[in-house]
Amino acid sequence: MLPWVLSFAIRVPLGLDSYVPAPPENPITKESAELGRRLFRDKRLSRDNTIACATCHDAAYAFTDREIKAKGIRGQVGPRRSPRLLNRAWGQSFFWDGRVTALEQQVAQPISNPLEMDLPVAEAAAKVGLDELTLRRALATYVRTILAGNSPYDRYLNGERSALDAQQQKGLQLFRGKAGCISCHLGPNLTDEAFHVTGAGRVDDDAGRALVSLDQRDTGAFKTPSLRHIAKAAPYFHDGSASTLEAVVEHYNAGGRARKNLDPEMRPLRLTADEKAALVRFLEALTGEIREGLE
Repeated sequence: MLPWVLSFAIRVPLGLDSYVPAPPENPITKESAELGRRLFRDKRLSRDNTIACATCHDAAYAFTDREIKAKGIRGQVGPRRSPRLLNRAWGQSFFWDGRVTALEQQVAQPISNPLEMDLPVAEAAAKVGLDELTLRRALATYVRTILAGNSPYDRYLNGERSALDAQQQKGLQLFRGKAGCISCHLGPNLTDEAFHVTGAGRVDDDAGRALVSLDQRDTGAFKTPSLRHIAKAAPYFHDGSASTLEAVVEHYNAGGRARKNLDPEMRPLRLTADEKAALVRFLEALTGEIREGLE
């Protein structure tokens, strides 16, 4: 099999377990990843056997879905958008508010959440003939194998100068310069893994990170999402309130919505129509290849 270029500036063959970070108590193995893959698609993990993890995290949509907000059993609607699950092995915290710091914790919360799968994790594990620890570890291992890379942007960084056309290269310059996107969307995963108040969203009724930190300065702060495969993941923001990339760019061009604790990086950008179009074209160039599981 040919090696696969990720933006981590390394060549990752299909033996992903040699490269992907994992805690020593839960090493990545083919058996665990395959079990996690099956569990990820198993609707028995929900109380009424109607939804699975893959319902909201669909590979066809960069491991999210097309819903404005997450939908659980009985058509219940959660408060936030389903995040993408790409390159999460390198994540420092999880969920829009960063309330957990390990994938073994993250994978269990949607199962037990009354608005989502609504089943105690131990009970869900028993339904599929496992103990809770095995369930958590297998699902976490599988999520760690969901990798995104080999986009035109990655190939451009690796020396293929024709991978981005002239408009996309202009968009990259804006991303790094005038638009200031790189202030938060930086590094291999195009995220600082931090929390910012950008004024995004329809209303101000979600306290965001403050619910976890208990610091009022974090009111309305949400985690910076990775921009990998962003063009395949509409709608946008924590509440799905932006339906297109053009709307996202316009939000930042305007400097966000006024809030008393707005991030200091938020300011009017005064982008021209051509510049906004170039920025969107660059964001589209962040879509590449997704691989999951160990083969």
